[in-house]
Formats: sequence, C-alpha cells, structure tokens
Amino acid sequence: MNGRPESGLTAAEAVLSRAASCRTWSQLAEAARLCTACPDLVVSRSSVVVGDAPHGCRLVLIGEAPGAEEDISGRPFVGRSGRLLDELLDGAGLDRGEIAVLNVVKCRPPRNRTPRSAETRNCSGWLNRQLDLLGAELICTLGLSATQHLLGRGLRLATARGRVHQAPAGRVVVTYHPSAALRFGPRGAPREALATDLGMIADLLAAR
Repeated sequence: MNGRPESGLTAAEAVLSRAASCRTWSQLAEAARLCTACPDLVVSRSSVVVGDAPHGCRLVLIGEAPGAEEDISGRPFVGRSGRLLDELLDGAGLDRGEIAVLNVVKCRPPRNRTPRSAETRNCSGWLNRQLDLLGAELICTLGLSATQHLLGRGLRLATARGRVHQAPAGRVVVTYHPSAALRFGPRGAPREALATDLGMIADLLAAR
C-alpha cells in the first residue's frame, strides 16, 4: 500500500488487492512493510514483521502477532516463546531453518494486547497471499487466534488437536501457542501437547 486505501475500497479490500498483485515473496514483503491499513499499529510499531520463509519449505507455522522482541528485530518468534518453540522443534526433529514462520497480524499491537478483529481482517490479505506463494504441504496454527482465522470461530484447541483439518489454505494441524506452554510451566499440559503435536507433524512430513 502507498499510504492510503485505493479509491472506493475498505482497508481490508485494499490490502487484499495489493497482496494479490505481488508475484514474488520479495514483492509482497516490500509491499507489506509499507502497509498503513491499521493506524493504531502504524503509530506504535517499530517494524512490520513479514515473517521467515525459506525457499522450498514444506511446513508453515502461524502465530497471532509479533511481541516486543519481534517488533524490534523484525523477525517472528525470537523472544521467550520463540526460544521455547526452537527447543521443541529441535526435539521433534524439525529444523526451523527449513520452516516458514508467520503471524496473522504483522505489526505488534500496543502493550501486546490481542489484535482487534478489524486489524486481523485488514492483515488477512497479506497472510493469505503468503500461503498462496509458499504452497507448503502442511500448516500448523499456534494458538486459538491463528486457528480460528484459518478454520473458523467456535473451535476449541483441546478438541481440534490431534488430526489434520482441510481448509481453503491447505492441510492444517492445530496446537497451542508457545506462550501458553511458558505460562503453565515445563510440566504443564500445553507444553506437553505442543511437543506431541510437533512430533505428529514431523511424522506426517516424513510419510510424504
């Protein structure tokens, strides 16, 4: 986007149109970094965290939104949650360097608040186009916000886990966000579930 929505379009529609015109990841990243669809986020952000997308990746991890360390670095999942995620990925035999890591919302909400529905809606065009460009075999949603964004509202993580869902974006596996694993501690159910689900993902990828 160039600073204001295209004439006659809502902010979400303008993002969708701009994202759809991007033919490569680099074009999309450049366009997303100029996005001004959410004024509150534009004022508070240090960077637009477009995401990591190694060439030829087979797996995409999707979280909710960047935190403070992500906002500063411009990369997703580099704070405490990211370090735990790296540890659990390694335990499952998954190499983060070969995995795309994205968020539904690309800018950090002030004080790490939950993204507003309008912000999620405005940003969805970027994420949807990212998934189109990547064409990965499997998508893993980390936490309820990302899960409901791809699979619809009304789902509960506890009942949605443990199986592969078919969504317009592709095959989706649901699990907890690493922040929940941190909140409940090393022996808590979310950490155990996250480790189990990442192991299932590794098995699914190995079988193809």
